Amino acid sequence: MNFLRKILFPFSLIYWAVTAVRNFLYNKGIFTSYGFPVPVIAIGNLSTGGTGKTPQTEYLVRLLSGRYRVATLSRGYKRKSKGFVLADTNSNADILGDEPYQFHTKFPNIRVAVDADRKNGIENLLSLSPGPEIILLDDAYQHRRVKAGFYILLTAYGDLYSDDFILPAGNLREGRSRAARANVIIVTKCPPDLSQQNQIVIREKLKPKPGQKVYFTCIDYDNAVHSEEGERSLESIKDESKVLVAGIAKPNPFFNHLQGKDDTALTFPDHHDFTQKEIEDINKQTKDKLIITTEKDFMRLKGRLPKKKLFYLPIKSRFLDGGDDFDKTLLDYVGKSTANR
Repeated sequence: MNFLRKILFPFSLIYWAVTAVRNFLYNKGIFTSYGFPVPVIAIGNLSTGGTGKTPQTEYLVRLLSGRYRVATLSRGYKRKSKGFVLADTNSNADILGDEPYQFHTKFPNIRVAVDADRKNGIENLLSLSPGPEIILLDDAYQHRRVKAGFYILLTAYGDLYSDDFILPAGNLREGRSRAARANVIIVTKCPPDLSQQNQIVIREKLKPKPGQKVYFTCIDYDNAVHSEEGERSLESIKDESKVLVAGIAKPNPFFNHLQGKDDTALTFPDHHDFTQKEIEDINKQTKDKLIITTEKDFMRLKGRLPKKKLFYLPIKSRFLDGGDDFDKTLLDYVGKSTANR
């Protein structure tokens, strides 16, 4: 434990005590958790961010939306609207937040909603006609007021919750023991060639409870960058001088995948709301260069930078192995839950 963590550790004990009391009150039924008559799947983490929730949620949408009516419900972090909002043709990143707007843009066949009060959000979704058959709760692992039927806990390779401390000494929002609430644990952002032996070592560090499955995924980058007007292959732009823009929690893999010797990398905070001055500064730096950003940042930047210059790089979550088993586990839960309604 470094010097700063030693200083902050007493405050972490206070934070841990508060979260522990809260969870105790929910576990004992003193605080009420609400269940619902449709399968509710919560995707989240113990840490404060950077575990790859968005590509994992998109994986679930692709898996389920061809079989069921799917809805996603998010808090809508940093949105400028209030209360329950259902995405429609007038929606944008300011109304929904960047990640929900990304879901809405990519998957027009699903319902996308935002509400900080997840119970209220689910009730509003279920009042629709036709209502969703499955609800995916994005970043809702700590939202105990709603009792999900299936919990997916994410932890990033190289930043495992088992190696971390609770806030503010570390980045955990709950103690490590709360991982026991998960039905499955997914170690995200792994090297694509992660060996079976290294997977065994990580499983031993995570100490899953009996019956709790652990899976490993990596990020697959698209072989092209996309804009509102078309796409260009990575091969065709690798020797061009570019400006790379990222406002995500851990941007280094994005930069490492794209950056050439003459490229400029601009880093902003996660979910960054770009000011007009920042937009003007980006324009000045780019001149005739391409601007390549993450898909999430593209949701905030499109319409503010020239269409012909602004591109984004799509990503997907891919299981290193055991993907079929994960799919079956999830589909079995949904099938049984739907049959028991």
